[in-house]
Amino acid sequence: MLGARCVFVLFVILILTPRVGWSEGGEWLSSLSAQHGDCRYAETIDDSSTANNDGIHKVGFPDDDVFRPLLAASKEPRFFGSYQHVRFRDVGESLNVGLITAGGTFGLWGLRHETNCDGLQFSLFGAIFSQFNLDADSTDLINSDFQVGFPFTWRRGSVSTRVRVYHQSSHVGDEFLLRNPEFDRVNLGFEALDALASFEFHSWRIYGGGSYLIRRNPALDRGVVQWGIEYRSDSYLSPVLGKLMKGIYYTPVLGADFQSIEQFGWNVNSSVMGGLEWSRIGSTRRFRLLLSYYRGHNPFGQFFDQKIETFGIGFYIEI
Repeated sequence: MLGARCVFVLFVILILTPRVGWSEGGEWLSSLSAQHGDCRYAETIDDSSTANNDGIHKVGFPDDDVFRPLLAASKEPRFFGSYQHVRFRDVGESLNVGLITAGGTFGLWGLRHETNCDGLQFSLFGAIFSQFNLDADSTDLINSDFQVGFPFTWRRGSVSTRVRVYHQSSHVGDEFLLRNPEFDRVNLGFEALDALASFEFHSWRIYGGGSYLIRRNPALDRGVVQWGIEYRSDSYLSPVLGKLMKGIYYTPVLGADFQSIEQFGWNVNSSVMGGLEWSRIGSTRRFRLLLSYYRGHNPFGQFFDQKIETFGIGFYIEI
């Protein structure tokens, strides 16, 4: 109940954020997303402008992408560090955990439109998701998940899609095993195919799709259904960073991601994140400070059958 109230209050605060800001020169500042040179976060384009395909050209090693990474999904390839207070719902115990992730997506080849963000792209991604026990004297490594795969993305106007094939393997930390010799380790690994379709309308975005486990060990059920919603406010000149570093703006953001997993009787895992994002006009780099709430089965490797609830705060970097 407390988690639901926190999420509701955060949602109301972001929705009621004014739609304009005050710039350095004293002029009112409207939406800046159209000025950003990053097609992951570009202003929604009028579908009528996509009729002429004469401007399509090949791009090697593109800087950005045509599909926006999911804000609230637990396992997107990005860099972040987060503190989480984890409550194990089955046993009523709690633990303070540090989450560290190192990951990203590297564009290999694309077909892109010269005057808008239409096009397609083929990329490579990799990420390591690690959890550390902050209550242990030596901050024991609990578990690490390793992912590597190939995403194919496509955009036309306000509609975009992402299809990925990837591998994941999970490994328990040595310190955790030494402290818990009775732990029944699982040699967890799988290959998966997932697909998502996204629709953007002004500040809003909705998406949906799912995953299918191609090869898995142990023999988990194969299906996952995923959907979510995101809200991005207009951008505003940062009152502190905007003066120390010219051109730095902040954007209030909020996202909710839901996954229904066949292995657990299609029960829904819920993840909500919201806070502030800082970026510079024309740059693909973004820094976020986000609050988070999660309720469902543990999304990390060896402990996938645990029922947990978490509250956290962390910084997130996209490059």
